[in-house]
Amino acid sequence: MEAIKNRYVYKGNDLTTYIIFKIEKITSIIAEKENTSFDTACPKFLKSKTYHTLQNPQTLMWGENVEFIVDEYYRETLRQC
Repeated sequence: MEAIKNRYVYKGNDLTTYIIFKIEKITSIIAEKENTSFDTACPKFLKSKTYHTLQNPQTLMWGENVEFIVDEYYRETLRQC
């Protein structure tokens, strides 16, 4: 098993597991809403600005609930149209 190379740390607290769990939940919700597979939804989310904001602990987005982050993802996709 390979160790996680990049860790998410905020004020000395390791948020890595917490953020990874949120990414999984968010991607699952997106897949369900779009009636697609997790494997299809995941790359779409990982390319989004919302994902990049989430993975930066300084933005504090990790403290938001998953429903808010999913809504932010869809707001972002609407702005791109």
